[in-house]
Amino acid sequence: MTPTIAPATPARTFRPHRDDVLLAVFSVLAGLLLWSLGIYSTSNRHFFPPWAALVPLLVLGPMELLRRTAPNTTLAVGTIGVVADQFTVGNLATVLIFTDLMYAAVVYGKPAMARRLPVSTGLTTITVTIAAVAWLRTPQSLMIGVITGIVCFGPAVTGATLRNHREAAEAARLRAEQTALLAEMDRSQAVVAERARMARELHDMVANHLSAIAIHSTAALSIDSPGTSREALGVIRENSVQGLAEMRRLIGLLREAGAEQEAVATPSLGGLDALLEQARVNGAASGLDFVLLDDRPPGEQLPAPVELAAYRIVQESLTNTLKHAAPGTVRVGVARADGLLTVRVESPYGDRPGPRAPGSGAGLIGMRERTELLGGEFAAGRTGSVWLVRAELPAEEKAVTG
Repeated sequence: MTPTIAPATPARTFRPHRDDVLLAVFSVLAGLLLWSLGIYSTSNRHFFPPWAALVPLLVLGPMELLRRTAPNTTLAVGTIGVVADQFTVGNLATVLIFTDLMYAAVVYGKPAMARRLPVSTGLTTITVTIAAVAWLRTPQSLMIGVITGIVCFGPAVTGATLRNHREAAEAARLRAEQTALLAEMDRSQAVVAERARMARELHDMVANHLSAIAIHSTAALSIDSPGTSREALGVIRENSVQGLAEMRRLIGLLREAGAEQEAVATPSLGGLDALLEQARVNGAASGLDFVLLDDRPPGEQLPAPVELAAYRIVQESLTNTLKHAAPGTVRVGVARADGLLTVRVESPYGDRPGPRAPGSGAGLIGMRERTELLGGEFAAGRTGSVWLVRAELPAEEKAVTG
């Protein structure tokens, strides 16, 4: 078998920035023009011929091509070049190229270099100024320090200022992206929580009616009696109409979400009597009777979320009773004491004759979630011959005039 040879990775070619190319070309041409016109930057006598000033110029000019990619190297070469230029007739373009290399070293170099160069050039400027004054002892010697500061310290400080602004802008951009990401995560979590709440509401509203429909339709199919079939069909029709009404109400709330709308009445514990009356009608064929034990103090109300959660817990418990309970009496108890609202639903547990409706277990999960969202405690399970559902919901005392 012939071994497969992986294609070689193409070597990365160096391509300087377009602005750097223009800067290098313009700097060299400007220096050549100044030299051809005899415009020199120093007036002292020198040991080198005038053309020697072109050597530092032609060395520093190409360094502009590397100002972004190799700032350390360009600064070192630039420093040697500008010092060598002082021993010739001098070229102003060489000095200006050095100032740009100093600026680029601070802007594009490593953070440590960006911090050190302004300090080191500042100290160099002060040292040169003191040495020039001490050596020459003339007022004009101060200009040597000023020129040194303009050539070294000025570009370094300017580059450091620009770099600090860029880093601050980058940090602000990252903070904005993190804030947007956190906001998106919060929005996603809110959407998931809202979907879960809608699923609980939909299950609690419709499951009761659909369970009654399933039980009575099974009874109508299994018992060959015109009277029983007519009664079962009547219960089926009543529950289907009520289920459709609940569905329409929920869909209407979803369509009008976010818009200005009138307050919609939410279920409360005041509707327990009607809820149990409906359960009596639906559970009559299964031998079930329902009793409400309301021990709440009269004339007091609960917070709306607590009332809604308690109502839904009772409603779902009655739905499960219609599906699974044995014939007997179902007791629904509601009491309020010590800042807690206690909801108890006791239903007969045992073998049940006749039709059953299938269950998915979502009802118990929904009741537990409603209780835990309010910081309460929930328990459900068999106690002897009784299936007990118990929920304790925290409720602040609120006096309401009756």
